[in-house]
Amino acid sequence: MYIQQLYTGCLSEAAYYVESEGQAAIIDPLRDVEAYLELAKERGVTIQYIFETHFHADFVSGHLDLQKATGAPIVYGPDTETSFPIHLAKDGEVFQLGKVTIEVLHTPGHTLESTCYLLRDETGKPHAVFTGDTLFVGDVGRPDLSSGDLSKEELASKMYDSLQHKIMTLPDDVIVYPAHGAGSSCGKNLGPETYSTIGEQKQTNYALQPQTREAFIAAVTEGLAVPPQYFPINARINKEGYDSLDDILGKGLTPLSVEAFKTRSQQENVIVLDTRKSTTFVAGFVPGAISIGLDGRFAEWAGSLLPFDKPIILVTDAGQERESVVRLARVGFSKIEGYLAGGLDAWIKAGEEMDMIIDVEADELGMDLPFDPNLVVVDVRRETEFADGHVKDAVNIPLNELTDPGSMANFTDKQNLYVHCAGGYRSIIAASLMKRQGIHNLRNITGGWNAIKQEEKIPTEKEKSVLN
Repeated sequence: MYIQQLYTGCLSEAAYYVESEGQAAIIDPLRDVEAYLELAKERGVTIQYIFETHFHADFVSGHLDLQKATGAPIVYGPDTETSFPIHLAKDGEVFQLGKVTIEVLHTPGHTLESTCYLLRDETGKPHAVFTGDTLFVGDVGRPDLSSGDLSKEELASKMYDSLQHKIMTLPDDVIVYPAHGAGSSCGKNLGPETYSTIGEQKQTNYALQPQTREAFIAAVTEGLAVPPQYFPINARINKEGYDSLDDILGKGLTPLSVEAFKTRSQQENVIVLDTRKSTTFVAGFVPGAISIGLDGRFAEWAGSLLPFDKPIILVTDAGQERESVVRLARVGFSKIEGYLAGGLDAWIKAGEEMDMIIDVEADELGMDLPFDPNLVVVDVRRETEFADGHVKDAVNIPLNELTDPGSMANFTDKQNLYVHCAGGYRSIIAASLMKRQGIHNLRNITGGWNAIKQEEKIPTEKEKSVLN
């Protein structure tokens, strides 16, 4: 028996490769399936099954492309309805994989079709459980991404039963392999580890402590942040199907000359997306471009901020064209129409107009604050981050809200806007969105809040009402 976790950091997503006696199963595959196919080829085995724990909301699964490449059936648990052929497994159904078995544990709660898969070794002993978004390290899946017409409280009640009767009854030494790690929006506060054991989770996970159903429901539904706007879009794509990744790459990897790129960029509704590092973007970019650098949580912010129904053309570093398209496709973007051939260097050599963002250090903010009555600090961190400490009188507009046309309506040309986040990645995205809306009198504070809070001259405060 061989198990490999394939973890994708920018999405905090874990897929799994399980192998025994020349047969393999893939659990929760990501959109780009080459890694699974190459691993199976290297090890000389055949992929027999594709197991899905549920309809993922935070990424587009690779189940359809992997099924097309291998002929392996796509397995979902009970209460699953799709627009494509699947093996609809029964609760308790057992799949033979070489000398090991995989048992279906229907665990509704995160969604109605949520299912865990219990792996038993060659002796029949429970070895590991692949929990999808039912159980994380230190957390459980949020119950507000509802399947059907159930409320979050009703789904939380179902999760209580799933955990009590299907998960906590497993032996303490069974390894827990979840679908996500820290940073995922599919839970509230996932731990930093990407695997654990049932015993460890019984000791440390708040959701597995002895408690009444009512207390559990209150605990898992309290403090849920608004889910990213692309979650229902991705869940629908996973349920209904999608264009193959090869088709998306074929169109997205079309090189566009400077002239063709300029013409396309000036057409209505076309998005110019710059995937270079944020620190590079500030020094010069195509006017109107939106910065979302590959060096951060790229796919997540793209899904949260960009429209899915508008064409996208790319500016990338040389050699990063394919990665940019793949990572966009992972969260459901399919209208990618090409990239600027030669990158920004070609744009500059052609003598085309450029834009830039002015960087300032935190100490410069400290010097400017007392003497500039028109200075406005714009903090684009989440509300809870802002509440835990911010510049006195700063305006808080979380980055995910900057796509709302009304979010910047109160800014005037007389104001000098100093924009920051925690470290710098989000503030560059924010500044590019603001410039796209015609707001150019702004500066980016390098180092963000991490640098600002070190400056004694800058007055700060907390929002105790929010923290309490």
